[in-house]
Amino acid sequence: MEELQHIMEEVFLGNSVMQWLLSFCIFFFFILLRRPFAQISIEILHKASTKTKNTVDDLIITLLEPPLRLLIVLLGFYGMFAFLKLSAEMDVFVLHFFRSMFAFTLFWALYRISDSISTVLHEHKNKLKNTLRSDLTIFFIKVVKFVLLVMGFVVIVQEWGYNFTGFLASLGLGGLAFALAAKDTAANLFGSLVIFSDKPFDVGDWIKTPDVEGTVESIGMRSTRIRTFEKALVAVPNATLANSPITNWSRMTMRRIKMTIGVTYSTTSMQMQNILADLRTMLNNDEDINQQTIMVNFTDFQDSSLGIFCYFFTNTTNWQEYLMVRERINLSIMNIIEDNKAGFAFPSQSLYIESLPETLPSSPKANA
Repeated sequence: MEELQHIMEEVFLGNSVMQWLLSFCIFFFFILLRRPFAQISIEILHKASTKTKNTVDDLIITLLEPPLRLLIVLLGFYGMFAFLKLSAEMDVFVLHFFRSMFAFTLFWALYRISDSISTVLHEHKNKLKNTLRSDLTIFFIKVVKFVLLVMGFVVIVQEWGYNFTGFLASLGLGGLAFALAAKDTAANLFGSLVIFSDKPFDVGDWIKTPDVEGTVESIGMRSTRIRTFEKALVAVPNATLANSPITNWSRMTMRRIKMTIGVTYSTTSMQMQNILADLRTMLNNDEDINQQTIMVNFTDFQDSSLGIFCYFFTNTTNWQEYLMVRERINLSIMNIIEDNKAGFAFPSQSLYIESLPETLPSSPKANA
C-alpha cells in the first residue's frame, strides 16, 4: 500500500497520478453514460412531441440523437481537463479544442436537421399557393447543407485564431485564377436556378434539345441526367440546357396526325366527293379524334396522284395509344377508298411514243 501510495503521488505534467486516474475515470464515466442519457433525453422529447399534430418534430428529435451523444462525450472531455491543473498554454489549447468541437457538434446537428426540410415542405404544401417541386426541394436542401458546411468551417477556423476574411483577401491572383476556373460551375449553378424557376420540364418528362432527346431522370446542381431512347444516360450541363430551346413532348395536350393520301388519276370527281365526305364523317364520329381541328381537303394535282390533305389530332398523348389510333384510322381510310371503287396511286411515269421508223438501219455486220 505504501508503494501504491507512492506511485499515486508521483507528479506528471503538474498533476499526480491519482489526479490523472480520476480525470480519466470522469471521462470514461461520461463515455459510458452517453448512450443511456441520450436515449432517455430522446424519449422525454418524444413524449413532449406527442402533443403536436405534425411528425416533423419527431423526425428532428430522432436526428438529434447522434450529436447529443457526441455532446455528452465533449462534456466528459471538458470535465476531465477541468479537474487537472495544466499550464496556461495547455488550458488555452483545451479551451479552443472544446469550443471548436462544440461548434462542430452544433453544425452537425443543424446539418442533420436540414434533411427534414423536405418533410416540413411536404406537410405544409397545402398552405402554399402551388405545390413545390421535389427537385426544387432537393436543390434547396443541398444549398442549405452547403451553407452550413461553409459556416461551420469558418467558425472552427476563426476559433483557432485564423482570420478567414484576411485569408481570402490574401489569395490575390490565386483567388482570381480560382474564380476563372470555377466560372463553368457558377454558370451551371445559375442554369439550375433558371430551370427551377422557369420549370420547362420535370423529372420523368420526355424532352428534346438540339443535343439530346430522352426522358429526364434527375435534375442536379451541375447537370441534368437524361435517359435516351437507346437507354444511354446523358449528363447535360444546366448552363447548356438553360441556353437551348427545349421541346417538352410530355406536355402535349394532343398528338398530331398529318398525311397526304394519293389516289389515282382515274378517280372521277363524283368518287372524289364521296371519298372526302366519307373521310370527314369517319373522323367526326371517332371519339379518339379531337373535334376542334379536322381538315380533309382535295388540295393537289400531283405528278402521279390526286392529293387529299388530312390534318387532325388524337385526344391521347400516350405513344402506344396514339399508334393504335393511327393504325385504326389508316385501316378505315383504306376501306373508304376500296368502297368507293378507287385506288391508291404510286409513283409512276407514262412514256408516249408518237411513231416508229418504218425500217431500221441494218448493222455493218449484217451487210458484210
